[in-house]
Amino acid sequence: MTKRTTAKYKIDRRMGENIWGRPKSPVNRREYGPGQHGQRRKNKISDFGLQLRAKQKLKGYYGDLTEKQFRRIFAEAERVKGDTGELLIGLLERRLDAVVYRAKFVPTVFAARQFVNHGHVLVNGKRVNIPSYRVKEGDVVEVREKSKQNASVLEAVGLPERDVPDYLEVDHSKMTATFVRTPALSDVPYPVIMEPHLVIEFYAQN
Repeated sequence: MTKRTTAKYKIDRRMGENIWGRPKSPVNRREYGPGQHGQRRKNKISDFGLQLRAKQKLKGYYGDLTEKQFRRIFAEAERVKGDTGELLIGLLERRLDAVVYRAKFVPTVFAARQFVNHGHVLVNGKRVNIPSYRVKEGDVVEVREKSKQNASVLEAVGLPERDVPDYLEVDHSKMTATFVRTPALSDVPYPVIMEPHLVIEFYAQN
């Protein structure tokens, strides 16, 4: 099992939820944590615990971002006038690796990061190898010609477990995706409930 897969499953088990909706997630079989103490009765979670969990879940969903990366995105959302939670989700969804994942060019968000890093992705015809690159409305994201027959790409396109959201226009015959608009929280197809308002409360108090 690869390090990325191990990390992905650890996040699921730590959260006790299948946060990507993957059929092979260990929490599909058991919802308690790993190890000999995983089945102990859980105490009632404090407000701080709920806020921390909401932050870890959102951070984990986008490829287990570092605290520094995530806090920087949050600070940017906070600076802009409007609903901070909605703005935070919009900024996360505009990451290039998130767009590549949403377009079903790769099977997982971890694979999306690696795919971008390895230079398989073009934005408006130019190669971009920075997963955190921020896509703008109207940008066209494309799998480069040499990578279109990549086995993981062909596998991802056929995955039945998730659909392409309507804020992307995707043509899988050409392997292109146009970022139509920045989504609101209600537009994003999370398999579990995300609570950005608890993330705001967490940073307000810590």
